[in-house]
Amino acid sequence: MRILLIGEYSRLHNSLKEGLQALGHEVILVSDGDAFKNYPSDYLIFPKHTTKGILNVARQAIFRLFKHDISYWERGIRFYNLLSKLKGYDVVQLINEAPIKTVPFFERYLLAKIFNQNKKAFLLCCGIDYTVVRYMLDKKARYSLMDPYFKDKRLIPEYRYIFDYVTASHKKLTKFVYSKIRGVIASDIDYALPLKDNNKFIGLIGNPIILKNLNYTTPIINGKIVIFLGINRWTYNQKGIPYFEEALKIIQQKYPDNTEIIVSENLPYNEYIKKYDRAHILFDQIYAYDQGYNALEAMAKGKVVFTGAEQEFIEHYNLKQRVAINALPNVESIVNELSYLIENPDEIINISKNARFFIETKHHYIVITKQYLQKWNE
Repeated sequence: MRILLIGEYSRLHNSLKEGLQALGHEVILVSDGDAFKNYPSDYLIFPKHTTKGILNVARQAIFRLFKHDISYWERGIRFYNLLSKLKGYDVVQLINEAPIKTVPFFERYLLAKIFNQNKKAFLLCCGIDYTVVRYMLDKKARYSLMDPYFKDKRLIPEYRYIFDYVTASHKKLTKFVYSKIRGVIASDIDYALPLKDNNKFIGLIGNPIILKNLNYTTPIINGKIVIFLGINRWTYNQKGIPYFEEALKIIQQKYPDNTEIIVSENLPYNEYIKKYDRAHILFDQIYAYDQGYNALEAMAKGKVVFTGAEQEFIEHYNLKQRVAINALPNVESIVNELSYLIENPDEIINISKNARFFIETKHHYIVITKQYLQKWNE
């Protein structure tokens, strides 16, 4: 088959592309590289002109005055110039309802062209979109990444982009996309829950992980236990970083001779994974029920990851042993979990092995790719 993947988020489409190619399919990926993460793309639509030099200065001034980012237009224009090359595909998959990341009415126009000049289209729910945001704003989840904003409205600068997904123009875009797709697929429990009553929902398919690039190393603990925290300032509160930071202060005081803590900020993907290689324990995120890409790749490498591992996740995969630590929005809970691991290092080794086996059996990119092909062909 000829397959067109539009958009990128946490390397999901890149990994799926490799799986599809390994199985003999022709694949083209169009994306902006997921911003600073700079993931590969066959056709890159990153707005390189409006994010550099004098145009970037003008862009920032316009945004401060009108809350409008002109780089959205550049993405759309770059995609428009590719339309003649994006024809005749058997399957088109969108990473999001707005995978091009241009202004809503232009997004509708460009996607209409894509839908009309290709065959079947599918949508992924693997991040922020209208359905997920509406679910969080209606407080249907026990907790969500919106909780910090609910408690402190001064955090609006970090959350403003989330509210863009429930504007009238984006809702119109969502309705249009759903009218054209054959089905929507969730990448984990966090997105399956908001979709469970949606008549276009065709199931959960986990993130594809390419294990050949992620060598497993059994944890060797003959000195300090190394804990890694990677901070993205753009999602600082949404990831629950303040809880991790507070817990680490307590752990440093409690176990000064037993722990080493590494903290990094806003690193590109390749630098990020190199930075955490020495770690035994990795902090991923708080407000989650399941694992995202960073957590899964770290688990594949044998790290004990503090992330989403709620009961819904355990039941879905029928797990009997811990593969990750469920990180709750509670400092005491995080400290207790860390303390247990530091005082019982054999448990780090056990969870590490469980995590690798879980990735091998439930997230191997070829296994996952076959699940996508099955859904597309049904």
